[in-house]
Amino acid sequence: MQTPTESLNDAASLQGLVDLERYPIFDLKGEGGQQLIDECRRQLAKDGCVVLKRFVPQAALERLERETERLSPQAHYNQTETNPYNSDGDPSLPASHPRNRFGDRTNGFVAGDRIDDSTIIRQVYQNLDFQRFIAEVVGMDEIHEYADPLAGLVINVLREGCQHPWHYDTNEFIVTMMTRQAHGGGRFEYAPGIRSPEGENFDAVQRVIDGDRSPLKSLDLQPGDLQVFFGRYSLHRVTPVEGDRERHTVIFAYAKEPGFIGRPERALRIFGRMAPIHEKLLSEGMQRSDNLQD
Repeated sequence: MQTPTESLNDAASLQGLVDLERYPIFDLKGEGGQQLIDECRRQLAKDGCVVLKRFVPQAALERLERETERLSPQAHYNQTETNPYNSDGDPSLPASHPRNRFGDRTNGFVAGDRIDDSTIIRQVYQNLDFQRFIAEVVGMDEIHEYADPLAGLVINVLREGCQHPWHYDTNEFIVTMMTRQAHGGGRFEYAPGIRSPEGENFDAVQRVIDGDRSPLKSLDLQPGDLQVFFGRYSLHRVTPVEGDRERHTVIFAYAKEPGFIGRPERALRIFGRMAPIHEKLLSEGMQRSDNLQD
């Protein structure tokens, strides 16, 4: 259990990095903290997503953008054709089936082991008050940083023409922060709760891929905005970036249990390399806790 002194120290470490007056994440039992949690939960229950506008205060936004701009040249870019499940197609199924619907995925990722401790994003990611806040929002007793040295804290970099087609996230929820907006495109679109642990709902997914926009929501994210999103169950994409200004988004990845490590083949595909722990898992084999397709 954290002592009051430790809690104060955690809050102090976020001074100037988070708008603590608007978002009192250091005092979740207080009236303001409870109101914040309640509103976030209402939004998540409604459509699987909540956006906290200007979570990073104006005074820190320039520093935030400079950090990801400095690190962005280290992004590993790859171009591939992928279906929503990041899997191979299934020739036993019709060509129209979502398992056989592939879209262009061209983007870059800066791996977590390239992001140093002095950055705002690393300090926020590792902050215990921030972690407790996210856990409360998503209805968990606690959350844990990834044991995966590459995928825990990541910067997504999209150049002109880059996009991320319809897909699901590996973990149940994801926390992201926009740090740099492109001149055009790069819109985040999603179909909230289109699948569940009980089923894939392939028919509805197929309709979205075919152009049905009726279940979709679209977000116009701005630098400093924090987003909490149930991306394991909500089909989502980022539309192609337009113009010569890169789109930068930080991904804060947490897990329900300690020790989470992503699939080795996924690390190789996204970061262009594996960490030693991935190579160890690859040789030993690994199992997931659910049976969803990705």
